[in-house]
Amino acid sequence: MTELRSILDEAARQGLISSEAGGRLLPFLTERGVTVVETQKAVAAEERAWSDTETPRFVRGFHDVLITIGVIVALVGLWGLAPLYAVPVAIIVLSEILVRRQRLALPAVSLTIALFCWTFLLMSRVFTPWTSEVGADLTQFVAGFPILLCVYYARYRVPLSLALTIMSTLALVLTLLLRLVQWLSGNPAFFVDHLGVLAAVAFVCALGLFTTALYFDLGDRLRRTTRSDIAFWLHLGAAPALLYSTVSLLSFGEAGHIFDLANMSARTPVVVATVAALMLIGLVIDRRAFVTSGLLSLGVAIFSVVRKGNATVDTYIFTTLIVVGAIVLIIGTGWMPLRRLVLRALPPAIANRLPPG
Repeated sequence: MTELRSILDEAARQGLISSEAGGRLLPFLTERGVTVVETQKAVAAEERAWSDTETPRFVRGFHDVLITIGVIVALVGLWGLAPLYAVPVAIIVLSEILVRRQRLALPAVSLTIALFCWTFLLMSRVFTPWTSEVGADLTQFVAGFPILLCVYYARYRVPLSLALTIMSTLALVLTLLLRLVQWLSGNPAFFVDHLGVLAAVAFVCALGLFTTALYFDLGDRLRRTTRSDIAFWLHLGAAPALLYSTVSLLSFGEAGHIFDLANMSARTPVVVATVAALMLIGLVIDRRAFVTSGLLSLGVAIFSVVRKGNATVDTYIFTTLIVVGAIVLIIGTGWMPLRRLVLRALPPAIANRLPPG
C-alpha cells in the first residue's frame, strides 16, 4: 500500500492527476486488490538501468521535436514583427495549450527559455546594469528573473523553470553580497581594485548552486521523479560556474583578465586541472551533463596551449578538436567501468547514497 501511495503521489506531483483524485483512487484500488510487486531481481535490474543512462525527460519523441520547431519559428517571427509586450502573451497561450493541457516536455523547455530571453531583454531596456559599479540597477535587473520564472513554475511545473529560478535567486544573492561588501568598503569601484574578493564571493555562490543540485540529486537516487530533472539543469549551470569562479580565484593576480578565459596563457594548467576535477565529480555523482558543460572551457585551454607553440591556425584548431573529441569518447565509452572504480574507492556510507554503479 505504501508503494501504491507513493506512485499516486508522484502522479499528482507531475500533474497527471489531482491530489484529490489520488486520495480517492488509493482506497478504490486497494479494495480491489491492486498492489505493487517488486522482486529483488527486478529492483536490481531497475537500478542498473537507471545508473547506466542519463536520459533527460524532456526528450520523449519526434512529435515533441516537431512542435518545438514550430514554437521556436513562430516566436522568432513574432519577436521580429510585434512589440516586446506581445511575446509573453504568446508564451502564455502556447504554455496553456502545450504544457498545461498536452503536457509536452520539450516545448515546455523551449517556452521556458523563451521566457528567460524575454525577461533578459525587458530588464536590459528598463535598467542599465553593465557598469563597473555593483549598483541598484544590477540588483533590480537580476531580481526580475526569479520573480517571473517562479510564477511560471507555479503555474506550469516545468523543471527547467524551477532550476532557472534557483540559479537566478543565487545570482541575486551574489549581487546583494557584492553590494554589501562594496558599501562596507565605502568604495564604489571596490571590486575593480580587489578582483580576488570578487572571485571569492562568486566561488561561494557557485558552491551554493552545486550544493542545491546535489540536494535534488541525492533525494532521487534512482532518478524516477522530476527532482532528477531539476538536478540535471542545476548541474548544467553549476559546472561552468564552478569552473570560472575557481580559475578566477586561483589566478586573481592577473588584473583585468580575471573572468576572461580567452586570455589564459598562464592559467591553462589551472583550467585543465579544474576541468579534470569536475570530470571526477561528474563520475562520482553520475552526471554526464556536469562533465559536458566543462568541455568547452577545456577546449579553450587546449587551444591556448597549442597556440603558444606558434602553430598555424588550422593546426591548433584541429588539434583542439581531436584532443577534446578523444576525451569525450574515452569518458563516454568507459563511463560505467570508470565509475565503478571510483565508487569502490569511496566509503560505503557515501557510495550507498549515490546512484548505483
